[in-house]
Amino acid sequence: MKKIKKSRSSTKSTSSTTTTTSTTTTTTSSTTTRPTTITRNSIIPQPPSGMSDDNFALTGEQYLAKYNIITYLEDSVQQLLEHRDQNPKVVPARFFFEYFTSVRDGNHTMFREFSFIRSTPHNRASFVVLFWKCFRQIGRKGDLLSIQEYNSLVRLLCPDFPFKLVQKTARIVLIDDALDCLISFSDFVYAFQIQFYYEEFLEKTYEIYQSQLQALNSPRDPVIVPTSGEDEVKVHQNPHLPSDGVDSMHFFRSVYPLLGRSEFSTPPDSSLREILFGVPRISFYGFLMAIAKSDSINSHIGRLPERSQLLEGLDIDFSARLDAYELHARSRCAKNK
Repeated sequence: MKKIKKSRSSTKSTSSTTTTTSTTTTTTSSTTTRPTTITRNSIIPQPPSGMSDDNFALTGEQYLAKYNIITYLEDSVQQLLEHRDQNPKVVPARFFFEYFTSVRDGNHTMFREFSFIRSTPHNRASFVVLFWKCFRQIGRKGDLLSIQEYNSLVRLLCPDFPFKLVQKTARIVLIDDALDCLISFSDFVYAFQIQFYYEEFLEKTYEIYQSQLQALNSPRDPVIVPTSGEDEVKVHQNPHLPSDGVDSMHFFRSVYPLLGRSEFSTPPDSSLREILFGVPRISFYGFLMAIAKSDSINSHIGRLPERSQLLEGLDIDFSARLDAYELHARSRCAKNK
């Protein structure tokens, strides 16, 4: 009988322990699933979407250079000093938070000077996206605009933006003798992205193209080949006209060393292979058009949506509350006009 009582007591103790453990588990589970309202990621701006695990192999100096961190640090301090002259009560920590949040979201190029917008690849892509968001209602309406009209729209966001870049954008869409024609919004914005984001790369490739075209038209091209007859000679000339462009494979081999350079942005190797390996010859106009229409290059830049989604989404509400940094940018723009 004593053994039985002891067993019952042990069972009761075990049951109590189990109940306590269950209660603890329930409490722990409840604590674990409790939602958090503030996280580190919600406060600190996240790295650009293009970052990968390869960044962990970079040195500190390489990382700072790759993402132009020093450029943004110097600019943020300069903007704070200018803003503090007008608003002595500005809180530096709050201003820096708003500045880098704006950089993360891509809104930091609005009303800024061209030298700043052009200074980093992120700035260039952000400005193109800003232009798209501000004026995509033009595309929804189906309006066609001239080069001068697009230039006016661009200068609403950047008063000193050079007209030359808008002209070069139009040359991607239109041939040289049709620059007075009207352009659709979708054609312009994708061409504008390519021209502005890859500006240096396009300049280098144009130099390569022109040198190959000159070699193609060189007077050394004709070759006189003796025949069996004494008075007969056969003149061999290049069968391709300048309007045919240059050999695509030869052009790719010449352009390839430019890819992946750190001085300026370049399209991915795979996209250029896709463009140039599919045709025997290509003109520079055809090359530009193919780059502007390439979905893989647009995805590589990673800012504009696909063409089918270009006109979707909400427009920017300029009447919404602006933070200190955006107010400062607007006031600077108004002074410069």
